[in-house]
Amino acid sequence: MAFLSGSGLMRPGVLSTSDHASVVSMNLFVALLCACIVIGHLLEESRWMNESITALVIGLCTGVVILLTTGGKSSHILVFSEDLFFIYLLPPIIFNAGFQVKKKQFFRNFTTIILFGAVGTLISFSIIATGATEFFKRLDMGSLDIGDYLAIGAIFSATDSVCTLQVLNQDETPLLYSLVFGEGVVNDATSVVLFNAIQSFDLTNINFTIALHFIGNFFYLFLTSTMLGVITGLLSAFIIKKLYFGRHSTDREVALMILMAYLSYMLAELFYLSGILTVFFCGIVMSHYTWHNVTESSRVTTKHAFATFSFVTETFIFLYVGMDALDIEKWRFVSNSPGKSILVSSILLSLILVGRAAFVFPLSFLSNLTKKYPNEKIHIKQQITIWWAGLMRGAVSIALAYNQFTRSGHTQLRGNAIMITSTITVVLFSTVVFGLLTKPLIRLLLPATKHSSSMVSSDASSPKSFILPLLENGHDSEADMVHQGATPPSSLRMLLTSPTHTVHSYWRKFDDSFMRPVFGGRGFVPFVPGSPTEQSVHQPH
Repeated sequence: MAFLSGSGLMRPGVLSTSDHASVVSMNLFVALLCACIVIGHLLEESRWMNESITALVIGLCTGVVILLTTGGKSSHILVFSEDLFFIYLLPPIIFNAGFQVKKKQFFRNFTTIILFGAVGTLISFSIIATGATEFFKRLDMGSLDIGDYLAIGAIFSATDSVCTLQVLNQDETPLLYSLVFGEGVVNDATSVVLFNAIQSFDLTNINFTIALHFIGNFFYLFLTSTMLGVITGLLSAFIIKKLYFGRHSTDREVALMILMAYLSYMLAELFYLSGILTVFFCGIVMSHYTWHNVTESSRVTTKHAFATFSFVTETFIFLYVGMDALDIEKWRFVSNSPGKSILVSSILLSLILVGRAAFVFPLSFLSNLTKKYPNEKIHIKQQITIWWAGLMRGAVSIALAYNQFTRSGHTQLRGNAIMITSTITVVLFSTVVFGLLTKPLIRLLLPATKHSSSMVSSDASSPKSFILPLLENGHDSEADMVHQGATPPSSLRMLLTSPTHTVHSYWRKFDDSFMRPVFGGRGFVPFVPGSPTEQSVHQPH
């Protein structure tokens, strides 16, 4: 990592001052991570707190202590780096999201998720960028140009629904969880793709041709990033299925899965694509094919390893954001006009509220028009929950703001400093205040029902359902219908009335006939030395 100094670690007992400082910093930070995990566990049943807010508050308290001990010179023990965030911390979180997702629910609501995550983000981006342009020009913000205003739209369109997902139960509210979760991932990817597209275009002289090129580039990044993730996931499944890594070592299987997952992200960065989309769909493909091709011990290991990586990096991010929020260098530039900084933050929060509402409720109405059954529609209480879930801003917004308005975490321009401090204020306020109110709000809007969990069929083909009985294969809805003597929907009438179910049935037929024979998947039994399968094969006839 960028903040580690390796020379001192190679020569024990001969640490230079800077090397020793790095070791002290890492010790403190690891100790704080342990404290976050322990305190978060103790507060798990709290009505208000969750692990994200716990890490953020601990980071703030630590920042205050460091400020006092250093005489106001610094508030953090590590230097923030966008490379550290985007290359090391973000990939495990997004990959685990794809790896653990209940695929049946995700793809059943795929149209609505794309509607919210892509179209909705573009609507929110337009409102925030337009509002920032109109209001900030009147406030004498300094040297901000059209590219900065568009970047502000992309920065504050990136949601952080971690707090809401920690409260929602995907067995009790599968539709709502799927929508909030799916929209969060697609939203982050869309925001980053938008941000990168803005930085790569000269927007000072925008015209119709440049606008068309911009839109075409956006969709190109979206599609190619997704395809790269799918191809990398299929390649990992094919390699493991053909080479039978389980015959030699479970460690090789686990190592190959982890490295192939990370390779997908780095390939996307290499080709200037969206690493978020790539690694997310790589996770989905790996959970559908690769995960079923490895031995039982590898399945247990990978399931918990990916979840652990994701958990630690999420805690790391919130802890650091809390400390960095008190960085005195950033606030020194706006100390002579604190009222303006507060006003800018208030305007941004208002634009986020309006931009979010501007697409959640209209797009929910459009989505409901395509649904036939009441249980598939998004009701008003669910719409309010989706609107609320996207109000929080997190580390993606901070990383993008640093990328746009600073160099190495610092800035010498007043307008840029105001935007950095305002971003930190919005992130802190939305995470702490909105996050604290999330659990009571959801309990008020969506009271838990005793029979709801029994009505939901679990998706046994996902690592998320990796509970005893450990590796039993569940039946999907189509298989259950055949078992009960009913015929799966195949007529034109059923295609028009419930297209998602019909598309799913056609996909299953294609998957069983063409994909699984090549790439493995559910039903594939790896060859393990010493197993009953091997003994029966080598038994003399």
